[in-house]
Amino acid sequence: MGNRLSKIVTRTGDAGTTGLGDGSRVAKDCLRVETMGEVDELNSSLGVLLTEALPEPIREALLGIQHDLFDLGGELCIPGSNIIAEAHIARLEAHVEKFNEDLAPLKEFILPGGTRAAALAHLSRTICRRAERRAVHLANSESVSDFARRYLNRLSDLLFVLGRALNKAGGRGDVLWVHATKQSKA
Repeated sequence: MGNRLSKIVTRTGDAGTTGLGDGSRVAKDCLRVETMGEVDELNSSLGVLLTEALPEPIREALLGIQHDLFDLGGELCIPGSNIIAEAHIARLEAHVEKFNEDLAPLKEFILPGGTRAAALAHLSRTICRRAERRAVHLANSESVSDFARRYLNRLSDLLFVLGRALNKAGGRGDVLWVHATKQSKA
């Protein structure tokens, strides 16, 4: 990377545009830039989750995912590029299987919460879903790889499972949703 980021204030975006990785300039509020921002926000939310005390296998998985998300941002920054591949999705699916195997089957819907780490995993899951929706929207008019969209879909599944696994690791159960009709009888 060399001195590529040695100058942070460039003033090139003062007019409301930003540069993509292919050298083109686009409006900062264009759908591609918004999608990149959603992925960046997701990565940042995982950074907050990583400040918590986490089981080491979960920490390692999340660190790898942060690198993947940086790659995904790079892919989005260069229209037509493909960085995320089937192997990335397979790795997420393996994590889902691994972290889900010791969890009790769900019989009710659950609420985000329990331990702080679990709540942060659920918050990251909702940000991931938003990033996925934005990527799908972008794909309706511009080039976005199927792998990128599938990666975000699978990652939201993993973050749901991690929320449950983190509650279990923290000695808490899932926070079960209680239907309104059951609440009114209480």
